Amino acid sequence: MSHQPGREDIAEANLLRQGFKPFVARQLFTVRHARRLTVRRGSFFPGYMFVRLDLTRDRWRSVNGTMGVRSIVMIGERPAPCPAGLVEQLIDMTNADGILDFSSKLRVGDAVRVVSGPFANLIGRLDRLDGPGRARVLLSIMNGEVAATIAAKDLAAA
Repeated sequence: MSHQPGREDIAEANLLRQGFKPFVARQLFTVRHARRLTVRRGSFFPGYMFVRLDLTRDRWRSVNGTMGVRSIVMIGERPAPCPAGLVEQLIDMTNADGILDFSSKLRVGDAVRVVSGPFANLIGRLDRLDGPGRARVLLSIMNGEVAATIAAKDLAAA
């Protein structure tokens, strides 16, 4: 289902109020502006959210009229299903704060992308996992590799 950009919370609240079970995959991302870094929460799939529907029981056509929702993604006359297990896997990788956390899937030697913090959007190689939630990453900077210790939750496979 697609929703209006930046209106995930409104669409989610309105769908919950109607008895639907929506899921918005969220991430933290870093915004640089005027020499300041700000960490914000946003949609991992901008403009999209998932809703559990039973087409025989639910009044799924009412979803399109919900405030904050643009439309259900359709195949012909019916809502398009997601591949089996996809949403469940995303939910399993969501931490207590509602943010996707890919750190449990990372392995030493993997290429990783920093998703949040001062090194946001840099690519590196996972050197080792240190203690609770920390990782040592060799970042590709200035034609070389620079070691940095970064929160594992701020990394995603590249």
